[in-house]
Amino acid sequence: MSRADPLETLQDSLRGAPIIWKGDYPYFIHPISDGIPRMEAEVLRATRDLIVDMVDWSEVDIIVSVEAMGLPLLAAVGEGTGKPTVVIRKRSYGMEGEVRVDVSTGYSSSTAYINDIKPGERVLVVDDVISTGGTIEPLLEALEEMGAILKGVIIAIEKGEGRERLAKERPSWPIQTLARIDIVEGRVEIVEK
Repeated sequence: MSRADPLETLQDSLRGAPIIWKGDYPYFIHPISDGIPRMEAEVLRATRDLIVDMVDWSEVDIIVSVEAMGLPLLAAVGEGTGKPTVVIRKRSYGMEGEVRVDVSTGYSSSTAYINDIKPGERVLVVDDVISTGGTIEPLLEALEEMGAILKGVIIAIEKGEGRERLAKERPSWPIQTLARIDIVEGRVEIVEK
Protein backbone atom coordinates (compact mmCIF):
# COMPACT_ATOMS: atom_id res chain seq x y z
CA MET A 1 0.00 0.00 0.00
CA SER A 2 1.45 3.38 -0.99
CA ARG A 3 1.42 6.32 1.38
CA ALA A 4 -0.44 9.52 0.52
CA ASP A 5 1.52 12.44 -0.89
CA PRO A 6 2.70 14.47 2.15
CA LEU A 7 1.82 17.84 0.61
CA GLU A 8 -1.68 16.64 -0.27
CA THR A 9 -2.10 15.33 3.27
CA LEU A 10 -1.16 18.72 4.76
CA GLN A 11 -3.29 20.67 2.28
CA ASP A 12 -6.31 18.39 2.80
CA SER A 13 -6.00 18.89 6.57
CA LEU A 14 -6.13 22.67 6.07
CA ARG A 15 -9.29 22.69 3.99
CA GLY A 16 -12.28 23.32 6.19
CA ALA A 17 -10.23 24.50 9.19
CA PRO A 18 -12.43 26.60 11.52
CA ILE A 19 -12.03 30.40 11.42
CA ILE A 20 -12.38 32.71 14.42
CA TRP A 21 -11.96 36.48 14.48
CA LYS A 22 -9.58 38.26 16.85
CA GLY A 23 -10.72 41.84 16.28
CA ASP A 24 -10.27 42.40 12.53
CA TYR A 25 -7.88 39.47 12.19
CA PRO A 26 -9.19 36.16 10.74
CA TYR A 27 -7.50 33.35 12.65
CA PHE A 28 -7.69 29.80 11.31
CA ILE A 29 -7.58 26.90 13.79
CA HIS A 30 -5.53 23.88 12.78
CA PRO A 31 -3.67 21.14 14.69
CA ILE A 32 -0.25 22.26 13.36
CA SER A 33 -0.84 25.87 14.41
CA ASP A 34 -3.03 25.46 17.50
CA GLY A 35 -3.01 21.87 18.73
CA ILE A 36 -6.77 21.70 18.12
CA PRO A 37 -8.70 20.08 16.72
CA ARG A 38 -6.79 16.91 17.49
CA MET A 39 -3.71 16.20 15.41
CA GLU A 40 -3.81 13.07 13.33
CA ALA A 41 -0.39 11.39 13.30
CA GLU A 42 -0.56 11.27 9.51
CA VAL A 43 -0.64 15.10 9.31
CA LEU A 44 2.35 15.56 11.63
CA ARG A 45 4.25 12.79 9.83
CA ALA A 46 3.52 14.36 6.42
CA THR A 47 4.64 17.80 7.62
CA ARG A 48 7.80 16.34 9.14
CA ASP A 49 8.59 14.41 5.95
CA LEU A 50 8.17 17.52 3.81
CA ILE A 51 10.62 19.42 6.02
CA VAL A 52 13.14 16.57 6.26
CA ASP A 53 13.19 16.15 2.47
CA MET A 54 13.85 19.88 1.87
CA VAL A 55 17.10 20.14 3.82
CA ASP A 56 20.72 19.13 3.31
CA TRP A 57 21.21 17.91 6.88
CA SER A 58 25.00 17.83 6.57
CA GLU A 59 24.75 21.65 6.60
CA VAL A 60 22.72 21.91 9.84
CA ASP A 61 24.01 21.70 13.42
CA ILE A 62 20.84 22.46 15.37
CA ILE A 63 17.09 22.89 14.85
CA VAL A 64 15.31 25.79 16.57
CA SER A 65 11.64 26.67 17.04
CA VAL A 66 9.41 28.89 19.14
CA GLU A 67 7.09 27.61 21.83
CA ALA A 68 4.36 26.61 21.92
CA MET A 69 3.11 25.50 18.52
CA GLY A 70 6.52 25.07 16.95
CA LEU A 71 7.17 22.27 19.46
CA PRO A 72 5.39 19.38 17.68
CA LEU A 73 7.31 20.13 14.45
CA LEU A 74 10.58 20.66 16.32
CA ALA A 75 10.26 17.32 18.12
CA ALA A 76 9.22 15.43 15.00
CA VAL A 77 11.97 16.89 12.80
CA GLY A 78 14.59 16.47 15.52
CA GLU A 79 13.63 12.84 16.04
CA GLY A 80 13.49 12.23 12.29
CA THR A 81 16.98 13.64 11.69
CA GLY A 82 18.83 12.98 14.92
CA LYS A 83 19.75 16.67 15.14
CA PRO A 84 19.67 18.47 18.51
CA THR A 85 16.87 20.96 19.14
CA VAL A 86 16.45 24.23 21.05
CA VAL A 87 13.17 25.87 22.02
CA ILE A 88 12.87 29.65 21.99
CA ARG A 89 10.86 30.18 25.16
CA LYS A 90 8.30 32.75 26.22
CA ARG A 91 9.80 33.09 29.67
CA SER A 92 13.25 33.92 30.94
CA TYR A 93 15.47 31.31 32.52
CA GLY A 94 18.29 33.73 33.26
CA MET A 95 20.91 31.47 31.70
CA GLU A 96 24.24 32.97 30.74
CA GLY A 97 23.99 34.43 27.25
CA GLU A 98 20.18 34.48 27.20
CA VAL A 99 18.85 36.94 24.60
CA ARG A 100 15.50 38.72 25.04
CA VAL A 101 13.48 39.41 21.87
CA ASP A 102 10.23 41.40 21.58
CA VAL A 103 7.87 39.89 19.00
CA SER A 104 4.42 40.74 17.71
CA THR A 105 1.85 38.76 15.75
CA GLY A 106 -1.13 40.04 13.81
CA TYR A 107 -3.11 40.19 17.07
CA SER A 108 -0.71 40.25 20.06
CA SER A 109 2.75 41.18 21.36
CA SER A 110 5.06 39.19 23.62
CA THR A 111 8.65 38.54 24.59
CA ALA A 112 10.75 35.50 23.70
CA TYR A 113 14.04 34.29 25.13
CA ILE A 114 16.78 32.52 23.19
CA ASN A 115 19.25 30.28 25.01
CA ASP A 116 22.03 27.85 24.07
CA ILE A 117 22.82 29.05 20.54
CA LYS A 118 26.54 29.34 19.94
CA PRO A 119 28.27 31.65 17.45
CA GLY A 120 28.98 29.82 14.20
CA GLU A 121 26.29 27.17 14.70
CA ARG A 122 24.39 26.37 11.52
CA VAL A 123 20.71 26.73 12.42
CA LEU A 124 17.52 25.53 10.81
CA VAL A 125 14.43 27.29 12.13
CA VAL A 126 11.09 25.45 11.88
CA ASP A 127 7.77 27.01 12.80
CA ASP A 128 4.06 26.49 12.37
CA VAL A 129 2.73 29.67 10.69
CA ILE A 130 3.90 32.90 9.11
CA SER A 131 1.31 35.63 8.64
CA THR A 132 2.71 39.13 9.19
CA GLY A 133 6.28 38.01 9.89
CA GLY A 134 6.16 39.89 13.20
CA THR A 135 7.31 36.89 15.22
CA ILE A 136 9.93 35.39 12.95
CA GLU A 137 11.62 38.65 11.85
CA PRO A 138 12.96 39.77 15.25
CA LEU A 139 13.91 36.18 16.12
CA LEU A 140 15.96 35.76 12.94
CA GLU A 141 17.61 39.13 13.55
CA ALA A 142 18.51 38.06 17.10
CA LEU A 143 19.87 34.68 15.95
CA GLU A 144 22.12 36.42 13.42
CA GLU A 145 23.26 38.94 16.04
CA MET A 146 24.16 35.97 18.27
CA GLY A 147 26.43 34.70 15.49
CA ALA A 148 24.21 31.85 14.28
CA ILE A 149 24.33 30.97 10.59
CA LEU A 150 20.80 30.67 9.18
CA LYS A 151 20.85 27.61 6.93
CA GLY A 152 17.11 27.56 6.50
CA VAL A 153 13.76 28.72 7.80
CA ILE A 154 10.89 26.35 7.04
CA ILE A 155 7.39 27.30 8.08
CA ALA A 156 4.55 24.82 7.66
CA ILE A 157 1.72 27.23 6.81
CA GLU A 158 1.88 30.60 5.06
CA LYS A 159 -1.02 33.05 5.40
CA GLY A 160 -0.81 36.70 4.50
CA GLU A 161 2.10 38.66 3.09
CA GLY A 162 4.75 38.19 5.78
CA ARG A 163 7.00 35.79 3.85
CA GLU A 164 6.83 37.88 0.67
CA ARG A 165 7.63 41.06 2.63
CA LEU A 166 10.61 39.45 4.33
CA ALA A 167 11.85 38.00 1.02
CA LYS A 168 12.00 41.55 -0.36
CA GLU A 169 13.41 43.20 2.76
CA ARG A 170 15.82 40.41 3.77
CA PRO A 171 16.59 38.33 0.65
CA SER A 172 19.46 36.57 2.46
CA TRP A 173 16.99 34.85 4.79
CA PRO A 174 16.20 31.40 3.37
CA ILE A 175 12.47 31.35 4.26
CA GLN A 176 10.39 28.56 2.71
CA THR A 177 6.84 27.44 3.40
CA LEU A 178 5.05 24.16 2.79
CA ALA A 179 1.45 25.27 2.18
CA ARG A 180 0.05 28.72 1.43
CA ILE A 181 -3.51 29.54 2.44
CA ASP A 182 -5.92 32.43 2.23
CA ILE A 183 -9.19 33.07 4.01
CA VAL A 184 -11.93 33.49 1.37
CA GLU A 185 -15.50 34.11 2.45
CA GLY A 186 -14.77 32.73 5.91
CA ARG A 187 -13.08 29.53 4.65
CA VAL A 188 -9.51 28.31 4.27
CA GLU A 189 -8.48 28.05 0.61
CA ILE A 190 -5.19 26.57 -0.62
CA VAL A 191 -3.23 29.05 -2.75
CA GLU A 192 -0.93 27.60 -5.39
CA LYS A 193 2.61 28.88 -4.90
